[in-house]
Amino acid sequence: MTSTEDRKKPNILITGTPGVGKTATATLIAEKLGLHHANIGSIILQNKCHLEYDKTLDTQILDEEKLLDILENDFDNDKSTGGIVADYHSCELFPERWFDLVICLRVDTHVLYDRLVSRGYNEVKRNENMGAEIMRVVIDEAKQSYAEEIVQELSNNTLEEMDQNVGRIEAWYHQWIEDNS
Repeated sequence: MTSTEDRKKPNILITGTPGVGKTATATLIAEKLGLHHANIGSIILQNKCHLEYDKTLDTQILDEEKLLDILENDFDNDKSTGGIVADYHSCELFPERWFDLVICLRVDTHVLYDRLVSRGYNEVKRNENMGAEIMRVVIDEAKQSYAEEIVQELSNNTLEEMDQNVGRIEAWYHQWIEDNS
């Protein structure tokens, strides 16, 4: 089991409602800082971490226990020195000890709607995700699951905002390295 004191590089979680730009942002951060990108959605698919299919929402039901067992190997063993940027639409299932920074990306509802339509989400799935963004579900979960000082909420409506967010996270990363070396 690893802790912040054991890490040479920080671990970062990028979270938010589907369609806010988590994977694109995490990919840019990983490339810019030389970090390992853990796309949790891809890990779930590759390792078949699902229990059943929900036809109404057109999605798989997550097997959290199986996923956490797989991820534990990276976070607590193989990459226990840190340097992981993970992205996923939910955050409360991950142990607090895994992350040094939790970024919750937000977008305006008209931007989110257009992104979900372009992904081909059905009406029920779109409405579910739109409601989650309006009700601030993911940011509230992040604030309840992690220490307040490591949770940041960032607007991600445009490519310009995404670039600014990457720059902010890069500056935070370098400060973390300096403070923890």
